[in-house]
Amino acid sequence: MYPQSARASEAHPTEVHIAFDGDAVLFSDEAERVYQAQGLKAFQQHETEKASQPLLAGPFKPLLAALHRLQQAGTPTMRIRTALVTARSAPAHERAIQTLMSWNIAVDEAMFLGGLDKGGFLREFEPDFFFDDQTGHVTSAAQHVPAGHVQSGVANLSPR
Repeated sequence: MYPQSARASEAHPTEVHIAFDGDAVLFSDEAERVYQAQGLKAFQQHETEKASQPLLAGPFKPLLAALHRLQQAGTPTMRIRTALVTARSAPAHERAIQTLMSWNIAVDEAMFLGGLDKGGFLREFEPDFFFDDQTGHVTSAAQHVPAGHVQSGVANLSPR
């Protein structure tokens, strides 16, 4: 967690809100690797061609799955809300949705921001935690919400 992150909102005392980035967090970094190596056009083509093929799991998929099970079980005193907050946009959003459906996991909010700054959107969702693999997104989010850096994926490889 970024220690300089904003404090969690107290506006929803009977809810826990957790938001996740997609690639290299919930999903593998397969698509991000295409983007990093070949650019946006190649990424969009890759994701369009593979739209019906679910992405492999990323390191936080087990946490999302556990939260989903808790949501399904229900509790009279605490509600859990989850969100996918990703830089993806059409046509690449379809693969993310198909992946969640193939896992039989639903999120309460899905924000496909097309590269827009995540901080303002997260400020409105008011997560108690937000996880992203890219430090720029974590720094932006930390101005508004508690944010943590997930050290996985191609964006976190040391230069050789």
